[in-house]
Amino acid sequence: MEIRPIRTDADYKAALKVISRLMEHDPDIGTSDGDRLDVLTTLVQAYEAKNFPIDLPDPVEAIKFRMEQGGLTPKDLEPMIGQRNRVYEILNHKRSLTLPMIWRLHKGLGIPAENLIQPVALRG
Repeated sequence: MEIRPIRTDADYKAALKVISRLMEHDPDIGTSDGDRLDVLTTLVQAYEAKNFPIDLPDPVEAIKFRMEQGGLTPKDLEPMIGQRNRVYEILNHKRSLTLPMIWRLHKGLGIPAENLIQPVALRG
């Protein structure tokens, strides 16, 4: 099994073709083709993470997304953020999150703290 590092776009495209071919046959884990598929997908994931990084979403957008997922209202955020006017200031990018808010949102909604600590672009 000859597998090389993926360093160029051509290497990346070639690896994707091999992965596609292997997936059509659905090889069993532990077989030669199964091991090859496992190693190639790991290499492709590493190449994509390095060359096509995905930025974290805006903290406010992450909060809104979690609200939508859980059917939450601004009132539901009051224990984590404060009074309702403060919640609306946060949701409308008029006020930044504080460290205690970030901690409570992380614990209460399960939003990753690294996402919440990003700077928020305040709007007028």
